[in-house]
Amino acid sequence: MSVNRPLILLVEDEPAQREILAYNLEAEGYDVVVACDGEEALERVAEQAPDLILLDWMMPNVSGIETCRRLKQRMATRAIPILMLSARSDETDKIRGLETGADDYIVKPYSLAELMARLRSHLRRVRPAGLGVVLEWGDIRLDPETHRVSRNEMPIKLGPTEYRLLVTFLEKPGRVFSREQLLDRVWGRDIYVDTRTVDVHIGRLRKALMNSGEPDPLRTVRGAGYALG
Repeated sequence: MSVNRPLILLVEDEPAQREILAYNLEAEGYDVVVACDGEEALERVAEQAPDLILLDWMMPNVSGIETCRRLKQRMATRAIPILMLSARSDETDKIRGLETGADDYIVKPYSLAELMARLRSHLRRVRPAGLGVVLEWGDIRLDPETHRVSRNEMPIKLGPTEYRLLVTFLEKPGRVFSREQLLDRVWGRDIYVDTRTVDVHIGRLRKALMNSGEPDPLRTVRGAGYALG
């Protein structure tokens, strides 16, 4: 699983539909984790927060509506975009889904092209670099297509870890990331790395960004973590 590619959680209880969607999502360049019902979906999110959730309404155990409600109630997961997939086409059902917290409501049967377009639209908001969008903050510019980074139009050389750290900060300027959040986002949950390693790579990123005497763009928040700006 790549730490650079957007991670999609696909929650669908119908095996054939789940397999088709997972195949097409992976073909589009996304990492995919699947769940067969709402209960399993909540477990998957607790293990690793996805960048977006495709959530079927009608499922055994915990329904899609209830899963959506629980995720949107939690501070740690409420910002994750949820696209609800449902055969219910009545306006009252759409309103119920959206009022529960779904960010979008897609009626089955749907066009795969439309689904992917809506998915990209929501991902562009939360993971722009994963879609090749150039990231800029102040005089810092990062092009994910070419992996080129510059400050004041002067090129900056970064190692792979420092590059991924900068992507994370540029996607959410001002947000404070804890060391644990940076470990999950940059190194991946499957890899054990001591939290002090984060400090080492933050130091390297700072040095590279201040190489020509520019001010330090990274902020250390005592007891909380790091932020850009």
